[in-house]
This record gives sequence, structure tokens and C-alpha cells, in this order.
Amino acid sequence: MPRPPHSTVRNRLLRAMAPEDFARLQPHLDPLSLQLREVVIAPDAPVEELFFLESGMVSISTAHDERRVEVGLVGSEGLVGAVPVALDCLTTPQVYFVQLSGEGWSIGRGALCAALDESPALRRLLLRYVHTLIVQITQTAYAHASLSLESRLARWLLMCHDRTEGDELVLTHEFLSMMLGVQRAGVTLAIQNLEGAGRIRAKRRRIEVLDRAKLLALTNGSYGTPEGEYARLIEGA
Repeated sequence: MPRPPHSTVRNRLLRAMAPEDFARLQPHLDPLSLQLREVVIAPDAPVEELFFLESGMVSISTAHDERRVEVGLVGSEGLVGAVPVALDCLTTPQVYFVQLSGEGWSIGRGALCAALDESPALRRLLLRYVHTLIVQITQTAYAHASLSLESRLARWLLMCHDRTEGDELVLTHEFLSMMLGVQRAGVTLAIQNLEGAGRIRAKRRRIEVLDRAKLLALTNGSYGTPEGEYARLIEGA
């Protein structure tokens, strides 16, 4: 199957690569479809494949017993599996699973590592991306520790909105409760409050973003720092 030309890829990290670095990866990129709830990296299992998303979203979550709490989110801006591979770890205790189905490109760990060994510029770009993801995770920790449920929900909705086309998000109350680490009843109340304030419109299994500025006003600085770092270090490089 033909590999994607650099000019047509939608993954922002691939697009940010120098042409010669993209050419190193291009022969090893295989198309894939991501299915809702699919586990793409299991905890404590060898990370053998990584995924450049073109659409959809993958959650990075802690997993204790049957409970999951989301700590990070990867969409078309990033690479699923970047942290353990860039830091030369064979496994990760976290679970990566599909929150929103989509498409992308897979690449084997060996092929990516060989390209990183050949190109210091490519390694620097990947480590910069890892930095932005770590910043995102630290902001999540701040939000969980310091903000109200409505503020945390507003932040996640903005992050999901960044990674989808259009204003309608396919997000169930079950997923939102996992993302926020709370019971579904709390999510339902927070959604009702955001809807009553004209920030969103709730539908069955969908949420429509009506006013980003009103959502942003609730986030108390927890949204924007990782996004700014990405723009500065990846797209501004």
C-alpha cells in the first residue's frame, strides 16, 4: 500500500518534521483504524508499535483494579507511545485506549528508533513533543487537585474540541466520569450547569461546544500552557 506524501498527512507532528526526517519514517508508516475502547498499549506490556493519529483520540490513563482515570490525551497533534519509546523504556504502567475512533499511521518501535539514531533533529523534535505531553499531564494533576468539577470538565471539553473537527463531541457520561475521576451523577450535574450557562448543548452521547470563551473562563489557567508549549516548540521550531 502506498505511503502518505508529506504534503497530505494531517498529523501535526509528522507535518512539523523536516522533509528528510519524514522520508526516514515514510516507508515504515502503515495505515490503521482505531476502534472505540480499543487498548492500543496495555500496561506493563512491551511497546512495540506507535501511532501517529490523523483523527480520533487516545486516552492515557492510570489503571488500578477496574478503575481508570485519564491523565493525558493524544490526538492528531501527537504520537501515541512517544514517552516510553523516547525515554528508552520497554514498557509503561499506563494504559492507552481509544476514546474516539479514528484513523492514523502505525510505525514499529525499531524503525522509529533507527530514524532517531540517524537524525538528532528528529530526536529533538520528539523530545520536545514529550515535554509538551508531560506539561499536559502536570496541568491535569493541578486541575484534579485544585479545581471544581465544572472547571475540570470545561478544560477537558476544550482539549477534546481541539482534537476534533466541528463543534460536536462524541463523549458519553461514562467516558467523562473516567476522564474526571468522578461518579456519573457528578458529571451529569456539571453538564447541566454548563448547558444552563450557555457554554455547551448536551445531546444523547454528544456535547456541542457553543462558546469556547465561556469554557476558557472557567479553567483558571489549567488550559493553554501545554497548547502554548506545543505551538512554540513544535510548530514554531
